[in-house]
Amino acid sequence: MSRPKPLSGFPEFLPAGRIVEQAVLDSLRSTFELHGFASVETRAVETMESLTRKGEITKEVYVVRRLHAAEGEASDDLGLHFDLTVPFARYVLETSGHLAFPFRRYQIQKVWRGERPQEGRYREFVQADIDIVGEGSLAEHHDVEVALVMLEALEGLRALGVPPVTIHVNNRKLAEGFYRGLGVDDHLAVLQRVDKLDKIGPDAVRGLLVDELGMAPESADKCLALATITSADASFVDAVRALGVRNDLLDEGLEALASVVRAAAKVAPGRVVADLKIARGLDYYTGTVYETELEGYAKLGSICSGGRYDSLATDGKTTYPGVGISVGVTRILGVLIGRGKLVASRSVPTCVLVAVDSEDTRDAAMAVASRLRSRGIATEVAPKADKYGRQIRYAERRGIPFVWFGEGSVKDIRSGDQSDADPDTWTPPASDLRPTVSAG
Repeated sequence: MSRPKPLSGFPEFLPAGRIVEQAVLDSLRSTFELHGFASVETRAVETMESLTRKGEITKEVYVVRRLHAAEGEASDDLGLHFDLTVPFARYVLETSGHLAFPFRRYQIQKVWRGERPQEGRYREFVQADIDIVGEGSLAEHHDVEVALVMLEALEGLRALGVPPVTIHVNNRKLAEGFYRGLGVDDHLAVLQRVDKLDKIGPDAVRGLLVDELGMAPESADKCLALATITSADASFVDAVRALGVRNDLLDEGLEALASVVRAAAKVAPGRVVADLKIARGLDYYTGTVYETELEGYAKLGSICSGGRYDSLATDGKTTYPGVGISVGVTRILGVLIGRGKLVASRSVPTCVLVAVDSEDTRDAAMAVASRLRSRGIATEVAPKADKYGRQIRYAERRGIPFVWFGEGSVKDIRSGDQSDADPDTWTPPASDLRPTVSAG
């Protein structure tokens, strides 16, 4: 069989990279659970009706077909989920009778999108989401809470070498009210074009607003002026007022966004910033929206996003409003691992290799390994009896820091230090017990 060619957009980390990924996921999971978020996992597939009922995303969906489908069996009716919010909304509807509201969940799973692969953008990748969902209503203070929990989770990654982040926040009511104040009926069409601002620039967006939507040039200029407003405090309110647009929904959005920024400033000054160009293209967002920039990696775009959705989940009788935010774990790690910016201290969990001087003594070596493992020390036994020098070189190639000889001697192969030791009491330095992750 010839060597297979890799599939573009489906990243597979080497063992050292996988250790980095697991450390990041463990850190995120720990923070989420500290704040009382429960873990759920949803199926990989959803109905196409569910996936496409909100927003223009059909081009992103991978359709699932059975190779040996029976004649007349429906096809193209299932697709791989492209995010975790739509599956979660369906999950809430199906299990609401068993949930206590407000329900707090985190979810760490793979998602699939049929987009053009490039650095930081993949067709298969891991997302980590948190959401808070209410039954009938949900207090607006949760809009602040999810942002701060995710900020804390991302700050926790700095100990591993991940750069700091800034969360940019806007409010869809603010934007919609502003556009309606200009006389625009199809506010979503304007939002979708303003959402392209960072990609194509203000002149191109202005052209789209005027040429495609028929907006008056002066109105398009005000939309662009709104999108340039940014502030780490509530001063953005006066800047919006100065544009001379009036609308009740605009007032409501300004008040809601100001409350988020003020509350965040008390906890994390300067880290949650009002940025009125943030739009979020998916139309299920109804209030606060978030996008997050990784310091030094602006070209990546947003690595963590989300928002408030008041009507994504409803069974016709009860509505389950929610707010959530999601981090693209692979989006971050694909770049940082690929560029050598995040590295593991070794590529295996093994801390100790027990040497075997002859096959006759393998049972004794295995007994030593078992005693070490019983105390939480990751240990493997040499694959074959060989000269000790060769077994040490084997450990070096694997990145294993210690080699154990017989029943009572251990060697740190990095320093060359060797000492007597008891497998029932010997403990390696804490920094060697597990692989560590650091900035490269």
